[in-house]
Amino acid sequence: MHLDLTPEALLAQLGYPKNEHELNQMNKIIANTNGFDHFSQHIISFNDALAVEKGFIAMSNSEDHFKIKCHEDPSADNLSAFNELVNHWSDKYKVELKKVDNKNTYYIIGQK
Repeated sequence: MHLDLTPEALLAQLGYPKNEHELNQMNKIIANTNGFDHFSQHIISFNDALAVEKGFIAMSNSEDHFKIKCHEDPSADNLSAFNELVNHWSDKYKVELKKVDNKNTYYIIGQK
């Protein structure tokens, strides 16, 4: 089954308010993410899985991409599980990621 997520639905599912600014940013991110329709239906369940490892998906303020982020906690023992989960999801759905140097953050670039 293929679910077609609207920008409004994604905003709501990721915890953002539905306003013109957020909707414009979401539309830019979707347009800038190569092959977004091929894996978009898996974004929400991935966000739920990340929460177990203190991670989440958010809209980037600096780039027109979604970012996958782990809450900053230098003593967290969940970092390896977080990184394994991110890499597994990326491999499974053939999604290209860009890791931010020295941070537990990845940008979702698009379909490989």
